Amino acid sequence: MVCGSCGSRPPDGAEGAARLDWVRGVERGRPVWTCPDCSRRYLRSIEGKLDSQWW
Repeated sequence: MVCGSCGSRPPDGAEGAARLDWVRGVERGRPVWTCPDCSRRYLRSIEGKLDSQWW
């Protein structure tokens, strides 16, 4: 689990709990994860379903 925007990872052993905070999307048929900080920063772009390359 790696943020597609900034490259951060959840703390060791906390991936299960991180799934509650992180945003999962699908781009070009592959899953893409976004950390809580980036998802707050790019909320409008995510809701507008823009590709992450635009934000």
